[in-house]
Parts: sequence; C-alpha cells; structure tokens
Amino acid sequence: MCRTCGCGEDEDVRVYEPTEAGHEHPRTREHEHGHEHPHSRHARTIELGVPVLAKNDELAARNRERLKEIGAFAVNLMSSPGSGKTTLLERTIRALDGARPVCVVEGDQETPLDAQRIRATGCRAVQINTGAGCHLDAVMFADALDRLGPPADALVLTENVGNLVCPALFDLGEQARAVIASVTEGADKPLKYPHMFQSADLLILNKIDLLPYVEFDVEQFAANARRVNPRVRIMHVSATRGDGLGAWTEWLLGRT
Repeated sequence: MCRTCGCGEDEDVRVYEPTEAGHEHPRTREHEHGHEHPHSRHARTIELGVPVLAKNDELAARNRERLKEIGAFAVNLMSSPGSGKTTLLERTIRALDGARPVCVVEGDQETPLDAQRIRATGCRAVQINTGAGCHLDAVMFADALDRLGPPADALVLTENVGNLVCPALFDLGEQARAVIASVTEGADKPLKYPHMFQSADLLILNKIDLLPYVEFDVEQFAANARRVNPRVRIMHVSATRGDGLGAWTEWLLGRT
C-alpha cells in the first residue's frame, strides 16, 4: 500500500508491450522491498509519507537529467477521466507529422486500450497499468524510458492516470506539466483541486466545440485557474474538431 495516497502494492503494476505478433502481454513489475511480508500497517504510515516522496523526487531528478542529456523533453499530461487526453494525443501526433520525434507513456489502472490507439498513429508507446494505483511515479516513468529509448530531440508525452489529486504529488522527471480540463466539467475545478492546477505550466481547456450545448463559464474558469496559479498559460482546444491545435503543437515544438 502506498504510504502517501493509499495506492495499491507494486505487485499490481503491469507494463504492456506489443509482441512481434501484435499481441499485448502484461509484465508484472519486479517488487523490491527491503522488508519482509506480512506488512504491519499502523501509525508508521504517517511517518513514511515524506521518505516515499523524497525517494520519488530523487529518482525523478535522475530521469530529468537523463532526458536533458539526450535533448528530449517530457510533458506530463494530467486530468480527470474523460477529459480527452488520449484523443488529444492522437490528434497531436498526427498534427506534428514527424516535425519532432514523439513517444508516449500511457498510464491507466487497467487495459492496454489507450496505447493501442496511440500505436495506430504510428507512434511508439508503452502502456503502464497501475492496478489499484491512482498515479504514475518516477520508478514507472524510468521503466518506460528504458523501454521506449527516446531518441535525441524527442517529445516524451505521458498520459497520467485520470485523477486530479494524486498525480500532482508525484514528480516523474518531466520538464513540464499540462493539465487538461473540459467544458463538460465544472468551471470550479481549479478551486476544488488546487494542488493539481497549481502544478500546471499549461492548462488546456478541451471540448470547446461543445460550448453551445453545455453550461460552462469560460471566463470564470480562467479566473479560478489564475486564482490558484497566476502564471499558468491557458489554451482552448477541441481535440475532435482541431480548434486551437496549432497553438498547442507550436508550444510543444518550442520546448527544449
């Protein structure tokens, strides 16, 4: 059990990679303890919260240095479920059209479905299933980098597990964070989940093609976002229709 947010054991984490035949096979991550089973879970869980994050941050710093050495740039995409992350990634890869190498890390609790969608665009992708876990961490990201082997100048786009709480706590080693919200959610989301929105370098408001059909106050949403994060840049996008995609791909191509 994760001592910080109550996620599942490492044994729940599986990495899906395609075989030469195109099938998906899960691989359970090796679990290194340094302690014996069974666990005793009492008040020590409170004491271990800081060391868990400190260890994660140490590995995240190594991941970031590794990316810097090859000139790659990693973006951690975070959102609640259903905001359109995967659709945005599909559209982004096609819009970039080889202007810069792209590889993708897909995070979900179950199934390899999102990685299959990304591979259908011709992009290399690794799926990480976290089981009961509600976020990716630096260990999982390091494992994904080993398997992807991103080339020089690559964009490493990571779709984190759909969750507006726990992913904000865990640095993967990314150089930028993009939070995706949609107009089908409430304009008060930045106030309700401030830690997530405070951590964002970029805020993408997706599904703007649905604005005529939903009650969503765009100006109030922006005001709420800047209330918790005055420096955040906000883009309006329709991943299905293509609105605003040029500004998003231009931002990506400018990352070094």
